[in-house]
Amino acid sequence: MGNKLPWISIIGKLVLWLVSTVSLTAGFCAEAQQLDKIPRIGFLQGLSPSANTDRIEAFRQGLRDLGYAEGKNIAIEFRWADGKVERLPALAAELVRMKVNAIVTAGPTPTRAAKEATKTIPIIMAFDIDPVGSGLVTSLARPGGNLTGMSTLAPEISGKHIELLKETIPGLSRVAALETSTIPGSAQELKEVELVARALAVQILRLEVRDPKDIEIAFRTASKARAEAVLVGTSRILFSHRSQVANLATKYRLPAMYIEQEFVLAGGLMTYAASIADLYRRAATYVDKILKGAKPSELPIEQPTKFEFVINLKAAKQIGLTIPPNVLVRADRVIR
Repeated sequence: MGNKLPWISIIGKLVLWLVSTVSLTAGFCAEAQQLDKIPRIGFLQGLSPSANTDRIEAFRQGLRDLGYAEGKNIAIEFRWADGKVERLPALAAELVRMKVNAIVTAGPTPTRAAKEATKTIPIIMAFDIDPVGSGLVTSLARPGGNLTGMSTLAPEISGKHIELLKETIPGLSRVAALETSTIPGSAQELKEVELVARALAVQILRLEVRDPKDIEIAFRTASKARAEAVLVGTSRILFSHRSQVANLATKYRLPAMYIEQEFVLAGGLMTYAASIADLYRRAATYVDKILKGAKPSELPIEQPTKFEFVINLKAAKQIGLTIPPNVLVRADRVIR
């Protein structure tokens, strides 16, 4: 009898271990099934995570404000092209195969890739330069198809950039416009710039940037051409290298106007634009509506409501520029 007790103890421990293992396995399976049931949102971005930290956080905050918690009642499948736009079609196709409930796109090029990948999964633009002008949708009020979201009004406010540069530099006569013409909507943006520039007797020197190595070449060309200021348009390349762009503007002593405030936060001079972070936050409301059954074709594309004019006085001092009081007083934010 005494010899059997140790075996009984061992068998008891084995039974307990088996019961615990089965319970844990059942728990993991239940958790996996629960995760499978929650809606999954694809997020398609042409840049890298580090280049969009604040914007992504704004989107996540928008979801949290609406009661969503990642891993509990929503999942986000991020796909990053890391600046290699040729990867976007494959990344979009991957999200389609995953059968996500919706795809959020960060910018014109990812939006085109997603639109080509699916005609049925709802696509939500976190921002786009000009979705009507570039043929993405039929109208802002009734976009039709499977696409909706946010527009930046970039073409409309691009002319304002020239006006502000002219007020800042009264004798301004020549501006170098850095652009990436392959970006959808870029043509409309520059068309508005040239229209306002002609009215103000300002010549526009167009400089193409399609590769990071083109950035310094563009600034060198602008300097040799005696440009008196630089206008930096919508471009994933320029945005990804915004610190370099701001440093080159200082090096060549060229006042620069930017279309996104991240350039000014990286040391640039001025920006007047819609708050892209605010558009990302508002894109979360479209996710919510679509998950609740709304059709993207019937959700009007929203225009920005929050614009920001930011001036960096540190950058102005570095190039020996004095910002006129009548311009400075209109700034929403001044970096000193």
